[in-house]
Amino acid sequence: MEERYPAQVVVIGVHSPKFPNEREPANVRQAILREDIAHPVVHDPELLLWRRYAVRAWPTLVFVGPDGRILGVHEGEIPVESLVRAVAQLLARAGVTEASPLDFLAPEQRPRTPLAFPGKLAVSEARDRLVVSDTGHHRLVVAALDGTVYQVIGDGTPGLRDGSLDEARFCEPQGVFLHGDLCFVADRGNHAIRRVDLARGVVETIAGTGRLGHGFPSAGPARQLDLRSPWALWYRDGFLFVAMAGSHQIWVLDLATGLFQPYAGSGMEGIQGGPLDRAWFAQPSGLTSDGHVLYVACPEASAVRTVDLPGTPNPKVGRLVGTGLFDFGDRDGTGDAVRLQHPLDVAWSGRELLVADTYNHKVKRLDPTTRTCMTWAGDGHPGHEDGPLERARFWEPGGLAVAGDRVFVADTNQHAVRVIDQVRGVVWTLELRGLTPPGG
Repeated sequence: MEERYPAQVVVIGVHSPKFPNEREPANVRQAILREDIAHPVVHDPELLLWRRYAVRAWPTLVFVGPDGRILGVHEGEIPVESLVRAVAQLLARAGVTEASPLDFLAPEQRPRTPLAFPGKLAVSEARDRLVVSDTGHHRLVVAALDGTVYQVIGDGTPGLRDGSLDEARFCEPQGVFLHGDLCFVADRGNHAIRRVDLARGVVETIAGTGRLGHGFPSAGPARQLDLRSPWALWYRDGFLFVAMAGSHQIWVLDLATGLFQPYAGSGMEGIQGGPLDRAWFAQPSGLTSDGHVLYVACPEASAVRTVDLPGTPNPKVGRLVGTGLFDFGDRDGTGDAVRLQHPLDVAWSGRELLVADTYNHKVKRLDPTTRTCMTWAGDGHPGHEDGPLERARFWEPGGLAVAGDRVFVADTNQHAVRVIDQVRGVVWTLELRGLTPPGG
């Protein structure tokens, strides 16, 4: 809308938070920078504007005419083409042709750091390989586990372009999964799944059209489907499981046939379990497995779910922790007594489940058998502090990966990769040697 009507339309965002962490101005500022938002955003922590405009859902669009009167309201997502048509009609009705744009302060620029808001990561201890989704720079970073950078994939410009590692383009990549010399990528901003052949040096799109899907698409050829914000991946035996956050589902891609279809989730948002096709998820954004079940991080329900893998008799979706869309907090304990706050990732350590409790700025340990969940690393305050587990500080950690006794953490708002040493019980920051921001 800002590009289509630069003079006639003024866009103002209103941030009406759901989670306590979203009420803090510093965290809102980071979100604005992370999402590269250029228009002004009003911070409304007490929901005053929410109530004044009788808002009931995220997102809600309110159209205000030049005289201050409300011309229309739309609740929920809307396809961009429909939005453009609706605004054109409103402009014609209000008699707006040209106008001088309002003079706002220039938006803040992102920091010139080697990483920008890293989202997810993957490791291969056998191949001494670490892949980091450098989400804010629209690229992938491949390094040794000691931080020596081997290569950067993508030219740093947002886009959807296949080709060589240097020429390829991504848009806000998130989940990555390593399988031999192949790296699968959940290219969230492009609503696509990409495959990087590290041996051949080639990037190709294997699912998605680059367009945002709407409604509840059914099975079909992967390259012909419009996807909805893929966030995380897990691979087994030629099948790629995808956390499709935008449609509240888990999908599965048959890499041999190219058939892509929903595996679990009806498309409804919530925490209901049961048979795969009737279960509800809430923006699933993290995947891992112990080889028996799939574990799913559902941030909007502050929950960790279980999904039976193919071959399981009467497969179902279950729940380890989390009780509802508006039940959240920071409480250790067992089962339904546990409270998380917007966890974005999970990782299997070989013994237990690790949870990136993102909005609590912690990493927690979760026993799938007893459902006991306890704080492991981080004191709950946002920051960047290395040292003993109980005194370390993270700032909205969003990704986890395990390599032996080391746990790698994508510390999103600190633009850093942190390492938890399970033997020594300390946290330290990984130096990615040789990495520079795009263009310098």
